[in-house]
Amino acid sequence: MIDVSDLRFLTALSAAPSLAAAARALNVTPPAVSQRLSLLEDRLRLRLIERGRGNLWLTAEGAYFVERAKGILDNVESLKDEMSARAGRVEGPLHVIAPFGFGRLRVAPVLARFGNENPELRPTLSLSEDPVNTINSGLWDVLIHVGRLPHLRITQRKLASNRRFLVASVSYARQCGLPQRPQDVSVHRVGVVRENRADATLWPLTGPGGIETSLRVQPVYACNDGEVLRAWALDGFGIVERSEWSVSGDLAEGKLVRVLPDWSLPDADIVALLNPATVRSLRISKFVDRLATDIGNT
Repeated sequence: MIDVSDLRFLTALSAAPSLAAAARALNVTPPAVSQRLSLLEDRLRLRLIERGRGNLWLTAEGAYFVERAKGILDNVESLKDEMSARAGRVEGPLHVIAPFGFGRLRVAPVLARFGNENPELRPTLSLSEDPVNTINSGLWDVLIHVGRLPHLRITQRKLASNRRFLVASVSYARQCGLPQRPQDVSVHRVGVVRENRADATLWPLTGPGGIETSLRVQPVYACNDGEVLRAWALDGFGIVERSEWSVSGDLAEGKLVRVLPDWSLPDADIVALLNPATVRSLRISKFVDRLATDIGNT
């Protein structure tokens, strides 16, 4: 009467704002979606979704169906994962969420290599300004975060240490000089990255002898992509705060110089969060192992 494809169909339909959107997600035509929904409702002799010109709405019976379907589908996927693990196969969907810059430059190449080595894998990478804010969606397997985390009851694995630096280009240093004390920053051009909900204009600094201060900066320029900010710094726009992973090469090549090198910002370690629903999957553990190896060596 009901098979797994019906469960997947109505679950996908419930997550879509309209029949047209559901059709796009399912890669079929809107009439095909409407016809299949009608056939399913006829078999069950229940109305599952209210259709109209606006959004789709689950009926009480439809909501119950979707709730039970999600549990059954989770069990089916868990069983598939367990059998794949027993056979030593790395296969199935792998949805990774990561910050814009780090995801594009560091996670994407690792995911591509891992996918090439495991042809039965179906990888997806989503880039986000605020990956942690997507946790409750449930639509992910591995979430990459750079920086301090709130207290989360989710399995976490540190992938690499990562310091944060204040930097500026050599040309800016020659033209404007560099601050010798935190309070001197106020007379300099400053850029900040607004990647998430954190206060980008407050720089907590620890100096010689453990002295601490919180420096409130007045940014002249800002961007929600840290790598754009890095490029602007290289062009001599001013002083920025960036992660070690982003600017270590520029510092080594002498393109950027440290600002207030005797003062340190809080570390922003690179961490992988594992979705509780898929944490035991072989593809997840193998991918996180690869991330730790490749990222830790760069």
